[in-house]
Amino acid sequence: MPMDITTADGWGAAIYVWIIPMVVGDAIFPPIPSEMLVITGGALAAEGRVNLWLVGLMAAVASWLGDMIVFQLFKRRLGHILDRWAWGRKVHQGIHRAIARAGRSSTYGAIIGARFIPGGRLAASAASGIAEVSSRGFSLCAGLGGLLWATWQTGLGYFTGSTTKLPFWASSLIGVGVGLLIGVVVGVIVTRRRGDRSPVDEPGEPPHF
Repeated sequence: MPMDITTADGWGAAIYVWIIPMVVGDAIFPPIPSEMLVITGGALAAEGRVNLWLVGLMAAVASWLGDMIVFQLFKRRLGHILDRWAWGRKVHQGIHRAIARAGRSSTYGAIIGARFIPGGRLAASAASGIAEVSSRGFSLCAGLGGLLWATWQTGLGYFTGSTTKLPFWASSLIGVGVGLLIGVVVGVIVTRRRGDRSPVDEPGEPPHF
């Protein structure tokens, strides 16, 4: 679908198409700017261009779906697929390091909260799969976490759009900046806690990278 990103009408016509693939893709490849897209949806909703509730619902469902894909991938011990590429090995090693810091404690809390930390969503989902967290428990936590994340992101965009009265793209940038700042602060707090041995260590692998 053609999309003129310079106009609110262009975004409003296509944002529904992009939300699901980008939010799902972000679960596997964190650099995908799904947060910016969902925040933009909130800013557009403040201008009456899109439906706020539909944007939030689609983002929450896509977040849950992406988490479940990563979880099942690692639950079935398919992490070796990443090792076929150099970038995949770096991602795999990064997952080990992230979970080694978090440890085994507060597993369900980490599934819900890690998505608010840059890169935390992938790490939490992959570690939960390898650590054999129950599928039902993970699904419920991923669903709750996705709902909270979508509410936060769309609400942030809607709030900045409603209060600043700036063009939607400016409100989106402000929202992204605030979200990143809060995410970094949360990340610093979390990573100060040194966890136990990483649950993602597999037979034949060194325990740490």
